Amino acid sequence: MKSLLLLLIFPVLFGSFTTYNKKGLTDAERKFAVDLLSKTKNDLVSAVQGLSDAQLNFKQAPDRWSVLECVQHITLSSKGIFDSQQKLAKAPNDSAFKSSFTDEQFVGMIEDRSHKAQAPEPFKPVNSPYKTLDATLAEFNKDRDDLIKYVQGTDEDLRNHVAKLPFGKADAYQMVLLIAAHTNRHTQQLNEVKADPNFPKQ
Repeated sequence: MKSLLLLLIFPVLFGSFTTYNKKGLTDAERKFAVDLLSKTKNDLVSAVQGLSDAQLNFKQAPDRWSVLECVQHITLSSKGIFDSQQKLAKAPNDSAFKSSFTDEQFVGMIEDRSHKAQAPEPFKPVNSPYKTLDATLAEFNKDRDDLIKYVQGTDEDLRNHVAKLPFGKADAYQMVLLIAAHTNRHTQQLNEVKADPNFPKQ
């Protein structure tokens, strides 16, 4: 678990499930997910508000991502994670797995930037179809609002659908939490860029 390979999950997610005694999400689970999704959305939007093109495109080094590239990666990855989550939620109930983590442990592990990972090629900023901040944020906000509505209304039995990941097992509800935690992870990254002493003043 220490060797967190966060973004390697995309190509390997598949559904493997266990049987619990309840179906659907509790009110507390819905609230936890919605609150986290909303907070990480607002934190990201606030972090990039009012930045100039020079600030958005500043890089600490040639091989490091800019603020804009972080937002592009968040947007691409959020789509990828949700696609995987939907496949997981709809896969047949064919195994007896359960999550390796509590929700809080899972979120904390994803948000921990002391463990680095390489993004899969499709989710690297260079492959983003959204080339400006406005276009990227418009897509991010639409997807996030749709995801929040999904969590509020779904009656899918997300807890009983569990994927084997490189660092453990997580259920389909935790795949939703992953989207939020991943947003926070890279909002931290772009804030590190903004804190660089060479970051443009305007």
